[in-house]
Amino acid sequence: MTGAESFLADRAVRSAIAAVSKGGSEIEVTDADAAMLDVGVFAELTGPSLFASERVLVMRSLENLPSEMVPHLLEYAGSPSDDVLAVLVHSGGQKGKGVLDKLRKASVNEVVATAPKTWELPQFVAGEIRLHGGTVDEGAASALVDAVGHDLRALAGACSQLVSDSGGQAVTAELIGQYFGGRAEVTSFAVADAAIAGRTEPALEQLRWALDCGVAPVLVTSAMAGGLRGLAKYASAPSGMREADLAREVGVPPWKLKQLKQQARGWTPGGLATAIKAVAQADADVKGASGDAGYALERMVLTITRSHGRR
Repeated sequence: MTGAESFLADRAVRSAIAAVSKGGSEIEVTDADAAMLDVGVFAELTGPSLFASERVLVMRSLENLPSEMVPHLLEYAGSPSDDVLAVLVHSGGQKGKGVLDKLRKASVNEVVATAPKTWELPQFVAGEIRLHGGTVDEGAASALVDAVGHDLRALAGACSQLVSDSGGQAVTAELIGQYFGGRAEVTSFAVADAAIAGRTEPALEQLRWALDCGVAPVLVTSAMAGGLRGLAKYASAPSGMREADLAREVGVPPWKLKQLKQQARGWTPGGLATAIKAVAQADADVKGASGDAGYALERMVLTITRSHGRR
């Protein structure tokens, strides 16, 4: 299992263990840190079990495997035991890449745990809901992302809860509002949408409400940066592109293009440049450059709404 998205990696590990246990035989699962392994321990964990017919070794943090252990792991990968499943978890990055390359050459099966891009999260939600036997439309899936945020573990939990409580009906925006409405109304995305639309008072009201409800300042600058980046890409995209091509160019799902088209009407290149600079400054301020994050965010919102429509 390779990749930095821990939720997907953990799910892949659970799936691998479940696949072994489907045979109905007793299995012994050992979870070990690669950094703590030596030759003797590795030989013991990959050998026959005294208490079960099959065993699973989950080796975490493969990138920290001691160099003297690499030859032993590769030797085992070349001729694994029929009764032992070794699940190797690499958390991403360049460290330990040499070991990964050698394991790939040994034809070890690889599952990549890559986090979906922001614009792909509604697709992730829809897939999770289908996994639990439910249905959801694109708008409702996007509403859940806006309400819960970008953490996959939290989104997956919300999907499971909604399907369980939907009584076999489709998961709708109304149902999401019942469960997460209070959070949805104060998300950083609501602040960003109001500010990008040039609506000063609603944007400031949403900002104060969000901060009072515990939304982290860095999430507000992140949502604002994402919204303005998408708008800038949309405004600078070649004219006449097909909808699917334009969505890929901008990096948003197709349904988002309608909103960007509406937002773009009030913006000029100069105004966008000013707004993006304001977000960069606010992001630095909330990360330590300023002692008052609330003031920095208010100044950002005011600069952005005043830049709306400015030539």
